[in-house]
Amino acid sequence: MSSRTTRRIAAAVLAAGAALGATALPATAADGDRQQARRSHVEISAVQYDSPGRDDRSNRSLNNEWVEITNDGRRAVNLDGWTLSDEDGHTYTFTHYRLRGHESVRVHTGEGRDRAGHVYQDRRQYVWDNRSDTATLRNDNNNRIDRESWGRSHGGGGHHRR
Repeated sequence: MSSRTTRRIAAAVLAAGAALGATALPATAADGDRQQARRSHVEISAVQYDSPGRDDRSNRSLNNEWVEITNDGRRAVNLDGWTLSDEDGHTYTFTHYRLRGHESVRVHTGEGRDRAGHVYQDRRQYVWDNRSDTATLRNDNNNRIDRESWGRSHGGGGHHRR
């Protein structure tokens, strides 16, 4: 079963429990549950972990290594303080980035000027291991939001899309 299917089943179970519990809660707590249910869903939607062509550490090659984060909900999400990290502890921290509903942002490894849909880690070394690695997205409270792994047991191929 895919992690997306598992998350959807878990969300449905949690939503059902919240709906049952909301009848016994005071109005303010029930309102909070409804707001929580309307929050946007953010996930790692694609990873280009093996930059096409030779790994020559040029800025072009580094920027062709990226992780795409997608908000598939309707409401915008403030990513300020959220982090994206690999298994070795390389961490990118979002600053002043608002991800609108139904939009994506690519986190490129190399140097560049942040703009809508693209942010840059400003690194001069590759981050994502071509053989096997895990990208982990955490919110500003350090709660894990999503994780995407690849490698021998995950299919390989240089690019992973859900």
